[in-house]
Amino acid sequence: MSRTGKSARSRLAERLADRGLRLRHMAVLAALVDLGPHVQRELAVRLAIDRSDIVKIIDELGAAGLVDRARDMTDRRRVTVSVSPAGRALYDCLQADARAVQDDVLAPLNARERARLTTLLMRVHGHLQDGTGAQRAGR
Repeated sequence: MSRTGKSARSRLAERLADRGLRLRHMAVLAALVDLGPHVQRELAVRLAIDRSDIVKIIDELGAAGLVDRARDMTDRRRVTVSVSPAGRALYDCLQADARAVQDDVLAPLNARERARLTTLLMRVHGHLQDGTGAQRAGR
């Protein structure tokens, strides 16, 4: 599983690099598209990205016109980040790239096998998210 995941991430990273982006850029765009505007600090916590790194990532996305930043009028230290229309359009293209990589990686499986794999992986992921997997591993 690890090698398959690494291969898939590597393939997606190559596609992103062709656009001058990295996986973290896509993660930030995805969070902003899926969850809406976020305070920069909260976004760093949610994505488990160091606060100094999130500033750099957002600076890069901002310079490319992919995100907008606004200072909170009640607390000037807080910066809210939102995806720009250009960022949303790019994210849609990146999603198409991710689907193409997924289709390539899963090419040996038919539609029924892909559906079954998705179901199984979602079950494993849910198990890890509810904490029971971490508890058992620590025993």
